[in-house]
Amino acid sequence: MNFQQLKQNPQWLLLDCISGSTAYNLNVKGSDTDKKGIFMMPQKQLYGFAQTTQVTNDSNDEVYFEAGRFLELLTKNNPNILELLSTPKQFVLYRHQLMDLIKPEDFLSKLCLDTFAGYAHSQIKKARGLNKKINRPMEGERRSILDFCFVIYTNGSIPLKDWLKETGFVQENCGLIAVDHFRDTYLLYHQHQLTTGYFRGISSGHEADDVQLSPVSKGLTHLAVMNFNKDGYSVYCKEYKEYHEWVAKRNELRYQSTLSQGKNYDAKNMMHTFRLLNMAAEIAKYGEVIVNRPDRGFLLKIRSGEFEFDGLTLMVEEKMTEISELYRTSPLPDRPDVRKAEEVLRQMRTEFYSVSC
Repeated sequence: MNFQQLKQNPQWLLLDCISGSTAYNLNVKGSDTDKKGIFMMPQKQLYGFAQTTQVTNDSNDEVYFEAGRFLELLTKNNPNILELLSTPKQFVLYRHQLMDLIKPEDFLSKLCLDTFAGYAHSQIKKARGLNKKINRPMEGERRSILDFCFVIYTNGSIPLKDWLKETGFVQENCGLIAVDHFRDTYLLYHQHQLTTGYFRGISSGHEADDVQLSPVSKGLTHLAVMNFNKDGYSVYCKEYKEYHEWVAKRNELRYQSTLSQGKNYDAKNMMHTFRLLNMAAEIAKYGEVIVNRPDRGFLLKIRSGEFEFDGLTLMVEEKMTEISELYRTSPLPDRPDVRKAEEVLRQMRTEFYSVSC
């Protein structure tokens, strides 16, 4: 079953809800309308090889979980799943009576400290990542191996490119051999030293990921000792790729909004950080998942960029200390009851398939 098939066969739906910022009461002008739900896999498919655990539309703003996958994630206290199960009634578009068998309070546990806080930390990481991308933009053309090579010169070292310029050499006419017991260190030779044959050059091209070696006759005296900062080049290539993928995929309106606030971090990610932490605290104190946010005003202030990043991270640390103490003294069980979840799933499938094809 895929997304289109589910939409064409709504008889397989168990739950259909508006989710995301609308359900949180955090939507603003331009916010997308997200949907989430639960479906029951057709019985014939359940007994076959083609299992479907989740379906989404092309934009991933509509997500539906198969009942088995939903209950599995519920036993792991997945925040998205607990939120879906606790969707406010005004945002529930359809709810099968079998959903009465699944009660949030039966599955809430101290595991929520890790899952909600863990998700919150992932939002902080995204916010920090944007901060880094804004303050350390990367050039359009990728640097090459040659930019990470250095030659011993007088009492220190100089970039290989400077050495080549001073000697009048080009890298394509140079040859390297590795120096034993010295990591990423090479002896460098030049074509003019040969009477026959040729050297391969230092790099095979702009996209190369390592230097290349050449055969060198015994007795030939090297002209220089060169080091290639291979680790630095690998880190640079990874960051360069991530940066330009981010540029290509970023939501330009959201990015420009972030720049206009002058805070250089993703305020929306930080808003969700505090939403998740506050929800975690509420679970420990009240034993329920509060989706429609009573702290809307505070959260929207974060989203609008009214706080400095360092101040927010300090508040996160203080919040984590508070939440850890709440969970330490909470009467919640350590983990959800997996056997109970399995029994609920069996009962749901039995009753559903008894009246469906």
